[in-house]
Formats: sequence, C-alpha cells, structure tokens
Amino acid sequence: METVIVRYKLKPGRVEENERLIKAVYRELRQVSPEGFNYATFKMEDGLSFTHFVVNETDGGAPLQSLPAFKKFQEGIKDRCDELPLVSHVTEIGSYGFFAGKNQIPSGL
Repeated sequence: METVIVRYKLKPGRVEENERLIKAVYRELRQVSPEGFNYATFKMEDGLSFTHFVVNETDGGAPLQSLPAFKKFQEGIKDRCDELPLVSHVTEIGSYGFFAGKNQIPSGL
C-alpha cells in the first residue's frame, strides 16, 4: 500500500484553471473506477494552497499516471505554482472513517 500527500501553492489568478483540471481528473476517475485507489483534493483556507491525498492499495502503480486528464493537469503545474508540489510518502498511524465514502465523487464534478 502506498500513501502520498502532495502540497503546493498556486499563483494568484490560476485557481479556477487548477480546479477545472482537477475536476476533469475526478470525472475520469468516475468513469474508470479503479479498485483499491482513493484520492482526495482539498483547497486550503488561503484559497491558493492545495493538498492531494492518494492511497493506492494495489500492487501496480497509481492509476492516476495513466489518465489523460491527470497528464493534462500535470503539464502546466510548474507555471501555475508559486510553490512547486511537495510530494511526501507517508505511513498511516491510524485513521477513522477517512475514506468511508471512498469513490464517492460529487455529481457536480
């Protein structure tokens, strides 16, 4: 199992574009519905910082890498960011209901 947290901060004026690209990733995830894969994205209170949580319970690589929408999201990330993505591989100590509604993607995405 692999758990990753990615944090970054956008340049002002790039938030809507970033959110549009993220929502496209979630639409594609809904279509392919990969087993054993959990993904969540949060916008921080400053309105510019984002945190992505990835929990991949499969033996293969994370399915994100094969999604065209994710590839498009990654293409311009350096141009969109004031602070580049910081990728941290983490070990879960404990959680309670964190992904209880896993794979529940809001229909508005």
